Amino acid sequence: MNFQDLHELLRLELLRRIELGSLTGTGLARQAGFQQAHISNFLNRKRSLSLEGLDRVLAAQNLTVDQIMPVDLSAAAAAPPPTTDLVDAIPIVSPSTAMEEAQIRPASVIETVRVSASLLEGNRARPSLKCSRWQRFLALRVDAQQAAAMESILTAGSVVVLDRHYNSLAPYRAHQQTLYAVRCGAGLVLRYVEFDDGRLILRPLSPAFPVQLLSPGPHETPADLIVGRVCLVVSEL
Repeated sequence: MNFQDLHELLRLELLRRIELGSLTGTGLARQAGFQQAHISNFLNRKRSLSLEGLDRVLAAQNLTVDQIMPVDLSAAAAAPPPTTDLVDAIPIVSPSTAMEEAQIRPASVIETVRVSASLLEGNRARPSLKCSRWQRFLALRVDAQQAAAMESILTAGSVVVLDRHYNSLAPYRAHQQTLYAVRCGAGLVLRYVEFDDGRLILRPLSPAFPVQLLSPGPHETPADLIVGRVCLVVSEL
């Protein structure tokens, strides 16, 4: 984690708060004592903040570095195991259902996969405003094409569990790519995702598949295109 990484994490968290309606660029500029244009350029990646400026923005939003940092893996590993191991039945649905249904209807459930609740309860949420009240966890069965694009981490017939309350582009873990389910036209793809120059960059693992560039619509944000984070991969059932 370097200074530039910290800038990016803060920028993404501020954009998330603006999307949720709890913050505006004008309000942030006033709180932190900056010109609005200065904050706007920072939010749009046209300039960086000084160390002092970074401190002022953090203080204005009552944020600490720990709160915007990805999870500390060593701390997570040291956490005590849960005393009980309940099992949740996660609905396996179609891609269209995952993208469109806020609450999964019984008729939309193709099958279920049983997952230890302890594997889900520690997942951190960063939902978009649209998805904050959606049913959180659901699953998709990986088809051959999705598996081929992400060969070595996905196999045909396996099941991926999606956390639809993580629509942020902030990396879930430091120095580790995050695998997302992304709305792409009328379909859904499983890819590593970056954001640059106003576009989502969808990166496969296999060199046989192209990198895709995806631009949000005029009234969309990047979070509107992210269906959720892949939080668990279950081997073929």
